[in-house]
Amino acid sequence: MELAESIEYINKQLVSLYGNEPYADDKPRFQVVFSDDQFEKRWTDRTKDGFELLHPEVRLLPKYRHYIQGKYILERLVPIDQSNTDLTVLVGYEPCHVFMKANEDYIPPRLDMCCVVIDRLLSLAGRKVGVRKYNDPAADPEYKDKMIKQMEMEIFGNETETTDALAYREGVTNHAGPEHFSTQQKDSVE
Repeated sequence: MELAESIEYINKQLVSLYGNEPYADDKPRFQVVFSDDQFEKRWTDRTKDGFELLHPEVRLLPKYRHYIQGKYILERLVPIDQSNTDLTVLVGYEPCHVFMKANEDYIPPRLDMCCVVIDRLLSLAGRKVGVRKYNDPAADPEYKDKMIKQMEMEIFGNETETTDALAYREGVTNHAGPEHFSTQQKDSVE
């Protein structure tokens, strides 16, 4: 495994580019590690040989060895959901990218590759993918006019001068039914 850039150099550059996290004991926000060298403290109810323990205990266990062997990994510092974990820490490193090809061939890590992955990750975190930006229709003047006319219609209905005069008892009404009409008027009504 020949490296184009040393891991120490890449990690130092990642700190200078992306910084440390002051709320997590000033740990680097991103780092490159070798999968076989990573261990983490976890609560477990099994021994190293697989026997069940009487009481769960904290043990130092391999982090990636059971599914990623012999590869470099770009990790990101993230908060750990304490309600759903067997980890003992509040913040920890999670994998962002494994340096390998699709056929699982090894790729040596490089700083430019790390920057591409990190920049893409941060750009996606800055916006919600798949969600369109909300455009307020009330900002459109034509929409406002349409809504005002619709509200006026709902509030005032089909009022005209005739309906207003009838409502305020200023209009003339004929309270007589059809039986009071003359036969000539009845024929014209029917």
